[in-house]
Amino acid sequence: MSGEEVLDLIVCPATDRNPRNTEADIVELKDGRLLLGYTEFYFYLGSDFSPSRIAGKISKDKGRTWSEPFTIQENIGVQNVMEADFLRLKTGEIAFFFIVKNSGRDCHPQMRKSNDEGETWSDIVPVAKFYPGYFTLNNDRAIQLSDGRILLPAAYTHDIFVERRLVSTCFYSDDNGRTWYKSRNDVSLHPNSTAEEPGVIELEDGRVMMWMRTSLGYIYRAYSEDGGESWSRPESMGIVSPRSPQTIKRIPSSGDLLLIWNNTPGPKRVPLTAAISHDDGETWEKIKNLETDNRYTYAYSSVTFVDDEALLTYWVNDGRRISLKLKIIPTEWFYE
Repeated sequence: MSGEEVLDLIVCPATDRNPRNTEADIVELKDGRLLLGYTEFYFYLGSDFSPSRIAGKISKDKGRTWSEPFTIQENIGVQNVMEADFLRLKTGEIAFFFIVKNSGRDCHPQMRKSNDEGETWSDIVPVAKFYPGYFTLNNDRAIQLSDGRILLPAAYTHDIFVERRLVSTCFYSDDNGRTWYKSRNDVSLHPNSTAEEPGVIELEDGRVMMWMRTSLGYIYRAYSEDGGESWSRPESMGIVSPRSPQTIKRIPSSGDLLLIWNNTPGPKRVPLTAAISHDDGETWEKIKNLETDNRYTYAYSSVTFVDDEALLTYWVNDGRRISLKLKIIPTEWFYE
């Protein structure tokens, strides 16, 4: 990649005061500005259970420069809030999802909405109010189907410190996020493998595909023919991956799928790679590395398409600090 084609920016650098800035998402505002939300650890203890808030930044130039950080969601958990996830709804509102973490047995997804482009946010709506346990979300995961249903994929266990093998599921809402229901069945794998950090995408034939992080050395997927209410038995996608999350998005200009993942059996999360599918995920081609420096690891990507560019965020971990990186890539680059 030449510097003329691709812009690299450490948009939220880690510092001694904030040694980890991670798990981000970007939404384009109606006036053309971009809103970035990310997990800002303000007292990092070396784990996901450290105190953190959801911070934000604004860009007025399509991601080239960013404002100073501000707070989108203060820490209201015993431990933290994490996993910024924005979704522009068909109503024009912005839905904002995150998790509130109180303990290894109490971590739950929440939703707020904004009808003024992120200036103010509604009261919190619990997504998994009637389900005890430890739920995980990923950044940049919620979608809205063509019929208006909102899907929020998640994974859970009863106690993350007792049972680290998670199963994947999905929450759905048919009333714009006012009430939420859980899939009738979960997606689980081999007794020795987790099925976690799922994502979902609507396919051209109307089905929904769920993909997930596993400990089997491959990405796995399952399908729903009823909008996320039930899921098929999981199957391998045949794509090697460490125990690390992936992102799949549809490219607006072509309709093809874009996959971002760590193209290695692991365990280290490098390289970070992109691939294209012309057939809704059956086959993948145009495999190109985004990051290859073995001194770092790269994970927890988001993808936002703005005009003819893809804005990718992901963490860069040097073993001591974890910064948030933004890579701006012309969409045509993925096809070269």
